[in-house]
Parts: sequence; structure tokens; C-alpha cells
Amino acid sequence: MTILVSSNAVYAAVPISVLVAIGLIRKWRSRNWAKCTSNTCLRGKTFLITGANSGIGLETAKALVRRKARVIFACRDIVKAKEAIADIRKEQPNGGELIPMQLDLASFESIENFVELVKAGFHKIDVLINNAGVVVPLEQDQKTKEGFEIHFGVNHLGHFYLTNLLTEHLKRATPSRIVIVSSTLHEKGKINFDDLNLRAQIEEAKSGKKAGRHNPGYSNSKLMNVYFARALASKLRGSGIDVNTCCPGFCYTNLFRHSIRWYHYILMAPIFLMFMRSAKQVSGV
Repeated sequence: MTILVSSNAVYAAVPISVLVAIGLIRKWRSRNWAKCTSNTCLRGKTFLITGANSGIGLETAKALVRRKARVIFACRDIVKAKEAIADIRKEQPNGGELIPMQLDLASFESIENFVELVKAGFHKIDVLINNAGVVVPLEQDQKTKEGFEIHFGVNHLGHFYLTNLLTEHLKRATPSRIVIVSSTLHEKGKINFDDLNLRAQIEEAKSGKKAGRHNPGYSNSKLMNVYFARALASKLRGSGIDVNTCCPGFCYTNLFRHSIRWYHYILMAPIFLMFMRSAKQVSGV
């Protein structure tokens, strides 16, 4: 008996086999990625997350709410914060308390108003997670309300000011914790204290000159995060407040939406498949 196999079937089987193999390899790799296995109830604990309406901040909030924590969504766009909360509540009708609050880290006035409301509404903060961040092409020359370069102003100064204003509330909850989300791109940072607002590099970018493969504004702000965390840990040693900085790793979020082009996904596809994690996987859920 002769069995005939059409060439079309063979050609179709090859790409399918490749896709299945890639999927299995990624699945095998993801088994070694860290996961949070604790199910300890966090009822009575208050967590404040900046930028909690998307990406890593959102997935972290979901995990905390699942464990009955109270989570303050400190977000620039209050509408998006409320939408994120509504989605979480559909998934977790019996989870912890979710509280949307407006916070624009690009404005000192907004930070001050936010802190006043926090102090009026909450006796203590158990964990402050400085998660929000921006990445903007230098040639756009975006600034904060006070005129600081946007990466310097939001990623560092905004969180610096917020953290210092909330220190007493964190002391009331001791043992408490501050988590500053940084990046290994801090290794690319080169801070010029005579030009913290990167005027020279911004003017070069406007003229069409490439600043390099990495955004120096973002890299510098992440280096500032690390310096801030080290200095704060030293200052608060013995106070009961634990200070941590972390890099979430190679993660797919909308943070780099201004710098990633469609062809990057094609060129980097093998690396993305093998190494890039989702926001959910980064949060350890």
C-alpha cells in the first residue's frame, strides 16, 4: 500500500513545527523565571504605587489586591486609573480596596496636593513603590511644569520629592518599605552636573544628530534612581524603613513606545521570544 503525502502538507508542517518548537523553548525558559509563591494575607496593609494603571504597576497592583491589600493608584490620568480599577474589580470582586488618586510627577504642586490628601486620608503607608516613568525622544524637548528636562524631572525629581514628603507616613508603618524601580540602563548614564537638563544633547538631537542607541535622559534618570536609593538607605538605616531598588529586566510594556519601530520587532524577534517577559511575568504573579 502506497501513502502519498502532498508537498503542500510538508511545506505547511515545517513552519508549524518551528513555531511549536519556539513555544516549547520559551515555556521551558519561563519556568526558571522568578515567581512570588507567597499567599500571605495583606489585609490592613496600604501600598502606594505610582503609575499603577498600566504595565508592571498594574500587574503588581493586581497581585496585591488578590491578597487583600489596600492599593492606592497614584496616576497622572485619573480616568485610566478608574478604568484599570474597574477591570480589576471585575476579575477580583472580593479583593482588597482599590483607591484612584491623581498624581502628576511632572508638577511639584500636584505632588504636594497629592501628599496632603494622602496624609488626610491614611494614617500610614506600608509600602511605597516608585514605579512610574517616562521615555521621550530628546528632540521633543519636553519639560516638567517647573521647567526640568522630562526624564530628570519625572523619573527622578518627582519620585525624590514624593518619597521625602511621605517619609513620616512610612515611619508610622514600620517595618515598611520603599521600592524604587530603576533599570540596568543606569550603567549607560553619565551625569553632567553642569547640565542636568541635557541642553547640549537636546540641541544636538534637534539638529538631527544621533545621541546613541540609548536615550541619555532615561539612562541618567535611572542612574539617579540608584544614587537616590543608596543615599536614602544610608539615611534611613535603623529607622525601620527598608529601601530597595530593582530592575524589572527585559519587559514588554508601553514605556518605550516612542522609540520602538515596527522593524525592530522583526529584527529582534528571536531575542524577544527567548528573553522578553510580560509585565505579569515580571511582577512574579
